[in-house]
Amino acid sequence: MPIRVTLDRMLLERRMSLTELCDRVGITMANLSILKTGKAKAVRFSTLEALCRELGCQPGDLLSFDDEDEDAAE
Repeated sequence: MPIRVTLDRMLLERRMSLTELCDRVGITMANLSILKTGKAKAVRFSTLEALCRELGCQPGDLLSFDDEDEDAAE
């Protein structure tokens, strides 16, 4: 999938655990793990907003587009 989720990097930079982020954002560990591993098919703007608020970042800091992944799959 050409959309990459860089939540791992953001958590590492902020020295925050996934559990702590779950508590702060109000998302289940299972749902946040699906997002973190890039297996999510969609993300709500309200979820993205809450993640950005708690991590002190912009949406582009959490998501990136990698066109090379799509080319490799073909």
